[in-house]
Amino acid sequence: MSNPSGQPLYRRVLLKLSGEALKGDAACGIDPGLIKRIAEEVRDLIQVRVEVAMVIGGGNLFRGSNLAAAGVDRVTADQMGMLATLINALALQDALERLGMNARVMSAITINEICEDYIRRRAIRHLEKGRVVIFAAGTGNPFFTTDSAASLRAVEINADLLIKATKVDGVYSADPRHFENAMRYDHLNYDEVLQSKLGVMDATAVVLCRDNNMPLRVLDMTKPGALMRAVMGEDEGTLVSSKPLAEKAND
Repeated sequence: MSNPSGQPLYRRVLLKLSGEALKGDAACGIDPGLIKRIAEEVRDLIQVRVEVAMVIGGGNLFRGSNLAAAGVDRVTADQMGMLATLINALALQDALERLGMNARVMSAITINEICEDYIRRRAIRHLEKGRVVIFAAGTGNPFFTTDSAASLRAVEINADLLIKATKVDGVYSADPRHFENAMRYDHLNYDEVLQSKLGVMDATAVVLCRDNNMPLRVLDMTKPGALMRAVMGEDEGTLVSSKPLAEKAND
């Protein structure tokens, strides 16, 4: 895809970050240097008048499914995971504000002393005013992942693009860390992702994107400038949309 205008192709995006993206090389917790670099990349988008919303996971602190597997009640475990996403969201808000941006954390569960409740129209108004909106606590319900929350919020705020930031430069036919002959896809459609069980996002999240024609781009957040290239419409990572046939970048 080319964009000769030199202007962003997408004016409102939702960025999904895993909790692991914040811990860097540490076993857990938050890497201050890494979160600052993420904030700098978001600042670059704001400076070209892209409206940015974010959803952050909590896997660097707690992961509900893992706790449930260890014997913790699943609903309780997922609620702990929701609180972990709130901790990460506050850290992101602080990093953004230290770089001079306005940011708002909106939670799917009520914690008024710390952040705002999620209200769709208010979230959209924040975006229109140039504020970064960070959606915390997933959907507010157990058994739903933050991937599903990202798809849901992207649809609700009428985002032009959902970006899933990972540590891999797109979607592969197999895990490239373990299979040297794994093929990277430039473009997939939603049904190919579901049928081939490629693990881009959980099935609920992919179906939400498919049914609402929400384009999804999977990219490597560790590559400097990857976010900007994505919003400019460049072929960064893998695009998942309604296009019928998959294209492979390497054989």
